[in-house]
Amino acid sequence: MNSYDVAVIGSGPGGYVAAIRCAQLGMKTAIIEKYNTLGGTCLNVGCIPSKALLDSSHHYDDAISHFKEHGIEIPGEVKVNLEQMIARKQGVVDQTTSGIDFLMNKNKIDVYHGIGSFKDATHIEIKGEKNEEIEAKKIIIATGSKPSTLPFIEIDKERVITSTEALKLKEIPKHLIIIGGGVIGLELGQVYSRLGAEVSVIEYMDRIIPTMDGGLSKELQRALKKKGMKFFTSHKVKEVTRKGNSVTVKADDKKGKEVSFEGDYCLVSVGRRPYTDGLNLDNAGVKVNERGQVEVNDHLQTNVANIYAIGDVIKGAMLAHKAEEEGVLVAESLAGQKPHIDYNLIPGVVYTWPEVAAVGKTEEQLKEAGVKYKAGQFPMRALGRARASMDIDGFVKILADAETDEVLGVHMIGARTADLISEAVTAMEFRASAEDISRMSHAHPTYAEAVKEAALAATEDRALHV
Repeated sequence: MNSYDVAVIGSGPGGYVAAIRCAQLGMKTAIIEKYNTLGGTCLNVGCIPSKALLDSSHHYDDAISHFKEHGIEIPGEVKVNLEQMIARKQGVVDQTTSGIDFLMNKNKIDVYHGIGSFKDATHIEIKGEKNEEIEAKKIIIATGSKPSTLPFIEIDKERVITSTEALKLKEIPKHLIIIGGGVIGLELGQVYSRLGAEVSVIEYMDRIIPTMDGGLSKELQRALKKKGMKFFTSHKVKEVTRKGNSVTVKADDKKGKEVSFEGDYCLVSVGRRPYTDGLNLDNAGVKVNERGQVEVNDHLQTNVANIYAIGDVIKGAMLAHKAEEEGVLVAESLAGQKPHIDYNLIPGVVYTWPEVAAVGKTEEQLKEAGVKYKAGQFPMRALGRARASMDIDGFVKILADAETDEVLGVHMIGARTADLISEAVTAMEFRASAEDISRMSHAHPTYAEAVKEAALAATEDRALHV
């Protein structure tokens, strides 16, 4: 039986990063993955493949928009090749997952393929092509999450689908009905909307991306609606039925009136749930809460001292970069270091176009907490770079403490905000004031100038270009 200092169950971003950091710190490390490829949901059926499809559909949409704007007849050869798009997506996935294989070899991490389950608190049984058992002094649970559904919906993976199936459709839907106006539904909805599908988004809450700042929700819905997507907020789905190639979704609107939607595909995108199936946590004595999340303390340690858990399987935002930070924290804690994560400064991103990104507190949260704040907002359309690139939708909003001027939250929507949000994270990590940001030189012409201008707007309302 092979023995290790650390064994990681699950090879998503949190798992493989935890394994790498443990190995860097001199620990003999193993990682266990139930599938044939490493990288978990993110690299195989999540972050990476969805961004590949978003990118391909964006290029297609740009080409079609160019012809239409200039009154040019669209050439016959300009058409969607969905099979090629899916193949290109798979190529990106394969290249990325093979990169994880390289990192495992480079860091001398032993990789086991099979279903890992606890025999007890220090022994893991692995059921794969061959059954094995390993021993580890410390174990990190990083098994991630799976798509959730509603109790009355039967996911058949053909017409009533999750994000996993939506990434490999063999045809462009005529009418794609999406249940859930969160990140995943909107991103995949935009992919197929660009390719010619009618897309209807049904959301239970009164706005899309309901966990983000209300201003972002309003602006994103406006931008996507302009591109043809339809939205039905404050709608409670109560029935989904399939007959042949047709799917019917029934819902009650905000007045309680029943409405019906007919489509050929229905994407159920109502969130994700922690995935602990097959782990046999009881054998190790590990506790989970009523939501199925593994319970951990501030050090991400479970109730069993040598077992830790990270990522989607525990509380908090289900984000790949959050899981990575947690993987590093556990590894460094095991090495006797004193790492720290400020969960308030984990950014959230929606990779639609325009992109949406945010960090810190929303206006709604500050109001609810009774915090006195000031807000500065600057429109992207006022930037020379935005006009030159024909990406004028969106804005940057900075929220700062009314007395100290410390930045409390930054919310942005527009071109490349997924990258731009890092400036806000950096500033807030160093507890910068809005005036600090306003006095930093920003290159011209760039989208980043909107951050400086929003900071100026929050500092005595002195934005220069509006």
